[in-house]
This record gives sequence, structure tokens and C-alpha cells, in this order.
Amino acid sequence: MKAPFAVLAIALMLSGCSQGNRVMVNKVDQICADKPNCVSTLDSREDFQIAPFNLKNDVTIDQVEQVALQLPGAKTATQENSYLRIECTSKIMRFVDDLELEIKGSQLIVRSESRVGYSDFGVNRKRAEQLRVLLNEAGLLENN
Repeated sequence: MKAPFAVLAIALMLSGCSQGNRVMVNKVDQICADKPNCVSTLDSREDFQIAPFNLKNDVTIDQVEQVALQLPGAKTATQENSYLRIECTSKIMRFVDDLELEIKGSQLIVRSESRVGYSDFGVNRKRAEQLRVLLNEAGLLENN
């Protein structure tokens, strides 16, 4: 009974480690697929939608990046103009999620999605809301 569990555990660890080398494309403007492992400020469906992030005037992507890097397991993967992709790696299984951020006018477009698996057990929604709290504490968000 222990051997099958050990094989499964090793397979899960290896798949979690290997996913970090995928070539990722900018999907910040896309709504989420139908899997419950993604949230976006642009998605209007209740299960995938998160409230808008209204930025104060003159907030830069560099300021947003410094705040986003405070999230657990976060590291910058891509930054181009007003677009930023942060990779968030889980501690134990080393799963990588993509947090995409783009400034458009006074809005911060936010999309957080798991790279693998079907469900994320609410991790991406929690991450996006944690980012909201951190941005607010840093004084970068308008008070609604």
C-alpha cells in the first residue's frame, strides 16, 4: 500500500517541478477557461470575476511589481511597458501560477491562473485579494 502512494507522491512532485519551464504567452486580456483555477478582473462570470483594481494617478508598473513581489513565492518573469507577469510558486508541491498585471488607464487588469490541474481550491482568488490588500496598504489604490 505504501509503494503506490510513494510513486504517486514522486510523480506529483516531478510534474510540479517541471511545469516552471513552459513558455508562457500574455493572456491578461483573455477571460478564464471553464476550469475553476483562474480569476480575472475582465471576466464577468461570478466564479471567475474579481472586482476592479482602481489605481491612483501616475502609478507605475514598477510600483505594482514591488508590491506584487511581497506575495508568497513570487518572482518576476516578464515586464514589458505596462505589462507584468509574476510567477508564484507554491512551497510544498512547487506548482507555478501566473499572476498577470497590466495598467490600462486608471485600471490594473489582474488575471491569476494555475498552469496545471483543474481546480486551485481558491488559491488564485486569495492571491488576487491579497494583492489588493497590499496595493491598498502601499497607497496605490483609489478608495471606493
